[in-house]
Amino acid sequence: MAVKPSNKFGGKDFGGCGLIGIIDTSGTPLPGGMIISSLCTMKERGNGLGSGYAIYGVYPDFREHYAMHLMYSSDNAIPVVEEHLKENLEVIHSEPIPVRRVGAIQHPPSFWRYFVNVPEKQRGNGAGQDTIVRVVMEINEKIENAYVLSSGKNMAVFKGVGHPDEIADFFRVDEYSGHTLIGHNRFPTNTPGWWGGAHPFTILDWAIVHNGELSSYGTNKRYVEMYGYKCALLTDTEVVAYLFDLLIRRKGLSLEASASVMAPPFWKNIQEMGEPQKSYYTALRTVYGSAALNGPFAIVMGFNGGIMGFNDRIKLRPLVVGKKGDVVAIASEESAIREVINDPEDIHVPRAGEPVIVRLKDAKK
Repeated sequence: MAVKPSNKFGGKDFGGCGLIGIIDTSGTPLPGGMIISSLCTMKERGNGLGSGYAIYGVYPDFREHYAMHLMYSSDNAIPVVEEHLKENLEVIHSEPIPVRRVGAIQHPPSFWRYFVNVPEKQRGNGAGQDTIVRVVMEINEKIENAYVLSSGKNMAVFKGVGHPDEIADFFRVDEYSGHTLIGHNRFPTNTPGWWGGAHPFTILDWAIVHNGELSSYGTNKRYVEMYGYKCALLTDTEVVAYLFDLLIRRKGLSLEASASVMAPPFWKNIQEMGEPQKSYYTALRTVYGSAALNGPFAIVMGFNGGIMGFNDRIKLRPLVVGKKGDVVAIASEESAIREVINDPEDIHVPRAGEPVIVRLKDAKK
């Protein structure tokens, strides 16, 4: 099946991916068509080698279970994965993910979703989430022709090789809804265009879409692999999802602090700060230096309590924020925001490296 990494243009491509995150802070579900139309306004930012969507609040009937989306490039992998899931987790329900026939998408992989629980004896003190991470890493690294696309609670990822309208049509994204929607239109540069390499990249509830390239990937990869994560999906963005999980869930950093680790102030600027800021940023850079991201980038991250967007320290990739009422959007282009927010009450461009954090009103800080 046509899922192996490839670059149909035969060389290195340069361009700028399109990304968009939309949230209704009241928790009101937004229709899937909203993220489709917004992302399609940035169709020229991709080249058909990858598009994808993440939706939060998508499975209300299974909200307390981890929703694992699996991609199979060979159906022979299905029984192997299902046996592995049964050995490690409690499988509550499983089914093929509904898809449509799309003329532009030939010989796609198979997609299944599994709603699972961690066995009760493994749930204490964060061990349940550690179990999910371990199972995801084992499948991606050790089971041939199987890849986990998402593994969070009440969230889902739909992604593959194609333009944003084609992938949305294939996965029937218009039939879903959620309080937070994230989309990505890919233009691969240093990494191959293949189904598992499309964005978003996830682990647990974290979902990442990214425009740019990370020259620090080797350092970042070695750092997260010290903690048991395995980068198996052949693109630099994967490591960002694992960094967020490591810094926030396991190390206990705040969203703001994690952004300051990944896009830290320059040392010369830290030296000019007064206390306690000087000591604070010195400590972050010293302790978590291997988690800093170098290179041009803009990132939007989704999580069950909201979204966050930020870009690199000298703003080599664009990011725009728009707001009207309870709805906030973060995107590569203002046009993508205006496509879904009529007459926004605020449009602004955040400063380089400055995190924009938008939470659901009832979410914990």
